[in-house]
Amino acid sequence: MNRSLFTLPRMDTATTGAYDGVRTASRSLATEAVHAGRDDLARQGLHAPPIDLSTTYPSYDSRAEAARIDAFATDGADPVGPPVYGRLGNPTVARFETALARLEGTESAVAFASGMAALSAVLLARAAMDLRHVVAVRPLYGCSDHLLTAGLLGTEVTWTDPAGITDALRPDTGLVMVESPANPTLAELDLRAVAHACGSVPLLADNTFATPVLQRPAEHGARMVLHSATKYLGGHGDVLAGVVACDEEFAGRLRQIRFATGGVLHPLAGYLLLRGLSTLPVRVRAASANAAELARRLAADPRVARVHYPRIGGAMIAFEVHGDPHETISRVRLVTPAVSLGSVDTLIQHPASISHRIVDADDRRGAGVSDRLLRLSVGLEDVDDLWADLDHALGESVRSPAPLREAVG
Repeated sequence: MNRSLFTLPRMDTATTGAYDGVRTASRSLATEAVHAGRDDLARQGLHAPPIDLSTTYPSYDSRAEAARIDAFATDGADPVGPPVYGRLGNPTVARFETALARLEGTESAVAFASGMAALSAVLLARAAMDLRHVVAVRPLYGCSDHLLTAGLLGTEVTWTDPAGITDALRPDTGLVMVESPANPTLAELDLRAVAHACGSVPLLADNTFATPVLQRPAEHGARMVLHSATKYLGGHGDVLAGVVACDEEFAGRLRQIRFATGGVLHPLAGYLLLRGLSTLPVRVRAASANAAELARRLAADPRVARVHYPRIGGAMIAFEVHGDPHETISRVRLVTPAVSLGSVDTLIQHPASISHRIVDADDRRGAGVSDRLLRLSVGLEDVDDLWADLDHALGESVRSPAPLREAVG
């Protein structure tokens, strides 16, 4: 049983509709997934969390409202009292943030309109402190790689392997960024060793693939935990969101960036994410069981050159085929050929053509993203049905790698 000690933070019920006191409870992850962000509902005579769609809120005390806005401008803390404006915060979104922080074991979490908006806010917050340099380990999600490499937000990146992190640090290094298991190769890092190598520089760990069900990076020394909440946290392919779990001090800076740049999460998305968290452990474990079995069958198949499946498990598989990967994708019928991942249905895509197309071809291949690599996000279908579809899609056996019809990269 995965049990941790969770301390519920004090939250003003007028602001968030959430907690009106502090209590400590030892509850399993599965229980927290169901109840975090909802503990106050029964006292209010509610069962499902309400959705607050208001963009603005009445205030008959403009002096008090001005004081609360001044306080927010100082440290980015959630305004005490009733909500002010949707860009400052939203009660429904706050419930999701509270729940995700509890699941990741951090003081706070701040939600954004997408995973890339969340990462952008982190980079902007560090740059505002004159810490524009980033040390990063490949592979990362393709758009994360591009954002860092292109310097679109005025940052500078040094790419290194885990052993070179300490030597790559500079006085203006604002953070070290890693992803484990990595997108799309599923390469794993020793997060505790990486955090030690960072010294006083905060480690940002992208935990999208693992989710807090499989690992909690904060327990290994990561100061920031990034999620594309679009994926497993939402879990049904119908919400776009991102979130950063971190300490309250940095959360305040992120809220200020979110307010200034407008990358806010819509309340309906916050509601869907909170609902998604309630089934997260069940979905991840069931999909992981399917993935482990498919990885076993793929590894034994002569049409497959190599299978990548992480030691911690999970619902993601990457595999390299002897044949043409584009032909494999074209033949699936049950599996959906589409970008993204983490939904209840199984998705397949060719990273070199899509998710990592924006990364320089040499950098991409150097990070292990070969032109024959396929990424499979395994869902909740019957595993035999999934295998029948993959078996058909892989086609006939080939004795040697077939030439690709299209030059990728």
